[in-house]
Amino acid sequence: MEHSDTHKPEWTPQDAGSEFASFVMKGVDGPTAISNRGRKKRRQLSVDDYVNGVLEQNRTILARAITLIESNADVHREMGQEVLQHLLPHAGNSTRLGITGVPGAGKSTFVENLGVRLCEQGHKVAVLAVDPSSSLSGGSILGDKTRMEKLSRDKRAFIRPSPTSGALGGVAEKSRSTIVLCEAAGYDTILVETVGVGQNETTVRQMVDCFLLLTIAGAGDDLQGIKKGVVELADIFAVNKADGNNKLRAQRARSEMKTVLHYLTPYTPEWTIPAMTCSAFTGEGVDKVWETVEKFYEHLRKTGYLESRRAQQNVNWMHEMMIQNLKHRFLHHEKVASKLSDLEHKVANGKLPAYSAAKTLLAEFLDEK
Repeated sequence: MEHSDTHKPEWTPQDAGSEFASFVMKGVDGPTAISNRGRKKRRQLSVDDYVNGVLEQNRTILARAITLIESNADVHREMGQEVLQHLLPHAGNSTRLGITGVPGAGKSTFVENLGVRLCEQGHKVAVLAVDPSSSLSGGSILGDKTRMEKLSRDKRAFIRPSPTSGALGGVAEKSRSTIVLCEAAGYDTILVETVGVGQNETTVRQMVDCFLLLTIAGAGDDLQGIKKGVVELADIFAVNKADGNNKLRAQRARSEMKTVLHYLTPYTPEWTIPAMTCSAFTGEGVDKVWETVEKFYEHLRKTGYLESRRAQQNVNWMHEMMIQNLKHRFLHHEKVASKLSDLEHKVANGKLPAYSAAKTLLAEFLDEK
């Protein structure tokens, strides 16, 4: 497929500009200045170019900076961390809202409806839409993100679909860094939409301040479709698609959930988890959900939990980076890499216990005899 100079894929909304940033996910430009066809490539950016571009709220450079930190190449990892170090003092002043829910709950429609309303109120909204990774390529499916056509056309919005890259919790491995970049670029509201297919949502809970759980009435046995562990992580509960003939069912599901929540210990101390209904299709109740988010932030600031929660988010980020970097170094260790394939084969054929294989590789990594 031929691409335009901006490399926008054919599924990008027709009127979308650079705010629909997923087209930059082709990767970071290499050092080659001219392609084989003689077309001049984009200028390779320095650390200062990235930092200044993000602070100047240049959405194209913001998108390229996110691509930089998503890269697993050693040179890009080092450069990305340097960019983050310079931008970190300019971050931290946003509303961080995580949105999850059962399959078919209408998360993307809700995110677009809410995002459009917030932009109309003068907010700058960044949507980190985390899609399931392809089991073959590790790339994003990106399918339902094309439905955010109205939001993607708003210059106050920035949409970034990202692959999960095998990370747990339905959230991209580098999403914490992406949040920092978006905040430094002036986005005051960060909406993190998770996969929501029954994975452990603890990871996204640890990187946002407020966690919204969406469900729908009539999805199986209603509340049976929601894992108790996910409910215990939520700060706000909303039954979506409360419109038309489904409105009464949604109200009943809300009443049932209020009873369940009464017996659960809130994730956030001294906060009573509200249950409400809304319709992302008609817009009814969406404003009330956002008002509840604002009340929740008032509670966090009043009690001092916002400051402590952000501090814990940073500590969690540090531990996550430790694990990621250790795994990267382990798998790229010369002796480990030389024996990995053979040991995998032996484990697969039942000739060697998995524990023994792992212990052997760890000994090579630690250079133990």
